[in-house]
Amino acid sequence: MQIQAEKLVSFTLCIVGLIISVLPFVRSSKEHVKFIGSLAKNEEGNIHMVSHKLMFEITVHGFLLWASMGFLMPIGILAIRMSNREECGRRHKILLYVHAVSQILAVLLATAGAIMSVKDFNNSFNNHHQRLGVGLYGIIWLQALTGFLRPWRGSKGRSVWYFAHWLLGTAVSILGVISIYTGLVAFHEKTSRSIKLWTIVFTVEISLIALIYLFQDKYLYIQKEGVILRHEPAVRPTQHGIFLPR
Repeated sequence: MQIQAEKLVSFTLCIVGLIISVLPFVRSSKEHVKFIGSLAKNEEGNIHMVSHKLMFEITVHGFLLWASMGFLMPIGILAIRMSNREECGRRHKILLYVHAVSQILAVLLATAGAIMSVKDFNNSFNNHHQRLGVGLYGIIWLQALTGFLRPWRGSKGRSVWYFAHWLLGTAVSILGVISIYTGLVAFHEKTSRSIKLWTIVFTVEISLIALIYLFQDKYLYIQKEGVILRHEPAVRPTQHGIFLPR
């Protein structure tokens, strides 16, 4: 428990340090980016002034959330699934570290994106993206905390922890993908800019990740089949119809 508490303290201090470092960046972006307005109409026909400053902040917010939910989070999931199939201790540890580092970075980037949305955007919660984001941020933090409070293998409560960690991770992954799609829709409604290209690119990326995820379940089976076929004796027919090994 002492080791877990030290991990939790280190994680919390890291998050606090990120928040402190991000706030000046957000403040300076407000001061140094010039205001050049462009008009954009939403679905109701109202006119909104979208400045280059706001476009910059929206772009940074979107990139942070894509890097967190659309890249680092899937990388961590694929890495931990690979580690479960590794018998070599060194490779298992490397994949475990890849999982942990990618998930921590995903939480940090998502936190930075959340800070930007609170400080720079109109959080009226009148669209699905904003409402979904609130729940997503909470689940991300809960998922990270459960990861740092992992019980030792064979200890009491390990199976309960594993199921809870898996369930939260699955929820974060699904909600993260939905959040990116709803974010693209919100961006289009705010700026009237086309999102077709970005939607196609992100769909292709998620499809490739899903194929790799499904292939991982069959990879070990394919390896075993190859070993069996290599060691299986070849047979040949005789004149009497009896098959003999070569």
